[in-house]
Amino acid sequence: MFLVVERALALRVSQVAPDSVLKSVLNGNVDQVGAADGESVAGRLVQRWKDGASGEVLKAWTRNELIRLHRGLHLLDSIVAAAPLLGLLGTVTGLATLFPEQGLPDSQTLTRGVGLALSTTMIGLCIAIPSLIAANWLGRRLEILSSRLDVLVEALEARRR
Repeated sequence: MFLVVERALALRVSQVAPDSVLKSVLNGNVDQVGAADGESVAGRLVQRWKDGASGEVLKAWTRNELIRLHRGLHLLDSIVAAAPLLGLLGTVTGLATLFPEQGLPDSQTLTRGVGLALSTTMIGLCIAIPSLIAANWLGRRLEILSSRLDVLVEALEARRR
């Protein structure tokens, strides 16, 4: 949960590509982008452009910034993949307790094994489903931010020509 909240806060448009920076560049007022905007990814890219970065160099800086924005999302992807598997492991463990070496299980053992199998499956899915929703939401947010940064870089490149 901490990871989702932290990434949601870090991936706000105002933190990555504020409207003020994008509008200034699109309107041709790059000089209005100042030091205060340097805290955002877009502000840093404009500053690198002002320092002379252009073409593939500026695009490389953009890719570098996007990689930084992906920080921690691999953990969320791992949780999405591992949670159902842990639930399945619990299911198999619960079902394995049902069959002792000698004959059929008694009703108490049967109830306990089925209960363990169902509860671990439920816990795994209760972790995986919200994590999957959060991962998809954050992934879409990254696509939107990436698109905004692409527009910014293209506008900067058009000004240089």
